[in-house]
Amino acid sequence: MSKILIIDDEPKLRELLARILSLEGYEVQKAENAQIALPLIHQDLDLVITDVRLPDVNGIALTKQIKELVPYTEIIVLTAYGNIPDGVMAMRNGAFDYLVKGDNHIQMLASVPRAIEKSQQNKEFYKKNQINATQFPTNKVKAQDNFNLIIGESETLKQSIKVAQKVAKTDTSVLLIGETGTGKELFAKAIYQESNRQNQPFLALNCANFPKDLLESELFGHKKGSFTGALTDKKGLLEVADKGTLFLDELGEMPIDLQAKLLRVLDTKTYFKLGETQARTADFRLICATNKNLEEEIQKGNFRADLYYRINVFTIFLPALKERKNDIPALVMYFLEDLCKKMNLNFPKISENFSPALQKHDFKGNIRELRNMLERALVLCENNTLDIESLPTNLQQSIPNVLPITPQNTLAEIEKEHILRVLYAHKYNKNKTAEHLGIGLTTLYRKLAEYNIQEQF
Repeated sequence: MSKILIIDDEPKLRELLARILSLEGYEVQKAENAQIALPLIHQDLDLVITDVRLPDVNGIALTKQIKELVPYTEIIVLTAYGNIPDGVMAMRNGAFDYLVKGDNHIQMLASVPRAIEKSQQNKEFYKKNQINATQFPTNKVKAQDNFNLIIGESETLKQSIKVAQKVAKTDTSVLLIGETGTGKELFAKAIYQESNRQNQPFLALNCANFPKDLLESELFGHKKGSFTGALTDKKGLLEVADKGTLFLDELGEMPIDLQAKLLRVLDTKTYFKLGETQARTADFRLICATNKNLEEEIQKGNFRADLYYRINVFTIFLPALKERKNDIPALVMYFLEDLCKKMNLNFPKISENFSPALQKHDFKGNIRELRNMLERALVLCENNTLDIESLPTNLQQSIPNVLPITPQNTLAEIEKEHILRVLYAHKYNKNKTAEHLGIGLTTLYRKLAEYNIQEQF
């Protein structure tokens, strides 16, 4: 059972958070100040949730102290008022997240399992590498994280896998290009797992998650006193990824002046920590990913052409889910099996129209959206059966051609289904729909209102 410590001097809030997290299945301890909390900090603690304003210490300073005691324990900092400088300082001191009290508890409940998962990954990494210094996020890659986890039989996907398998055994830089949610990190881990560096570290960093100053510190590390808030030395990703693999996600979001420093590392295999004058060497395999068109970003002045040509040695395009809809049934089975294990549910019955319904949907969020939709469907399904009614309402209305019509339907129900089908066929263009139906546009709008058919676009 994951262990959480709550530090807050407000008794009602402290008890409320403890009750909510206990009901979520966590083992919770409570403390009203740092003096009580610090003796409770131990090696098995996964997460600390602390208020910024404590009676005996500032919660941001406490974050740094906790990180020195147990560097792999994650910390969520709570504040009554959002404060950007405090948030930046909290993140620099090693906080996992910085949340405002009173918004609602949904955001916190979403952040807690991610923080605990990261803490557990870091514990394994620290243990394996015997690291004692303050560290940063790491990704544990299992032996099973190979190309077998990439589900699908479409020709475009198989071609991408084939290319990735060929380049995996080399030290060549790889650029993964695809929409958000197409599985770029999964590909990166598979390439790493089948590379000659598979027994060395795999470090992943999403460039969109950090402001420039923090991103530079995460990459290169810093010396104590190199900037305000740099209270201790910090290892950067380049240092810990030595002999291993560095995965930079959302590379298109990296500030352009930082791109120049990354280019220098790739060209010379050397870099400087922030605040340090002695060059260090860097031996790592680089895998990058982006959902942007970098050539267009170059034209806009947002991305360096020389860096693009340096990393664009081997480019792999990942197809969007809408381009391989025949893979959806196999993905559904894979995700349902995984979700049922994690949610402790029996595998559901699946109606014949469930997967076809999903295949009619253009998943803008790609595989990630599909997985989230299936998790929602498992929670909402009746009698342990997944059918169209388990899907979001807007999706149900976007797939009228899979809705069954039986002799028991009323005339009004049949008319509604027919209007939905024609709308769908014309991509919800109401002028074309009215023309196809042989009715006026005003009549169509009246029918839409009468049958409560919601706007799609």
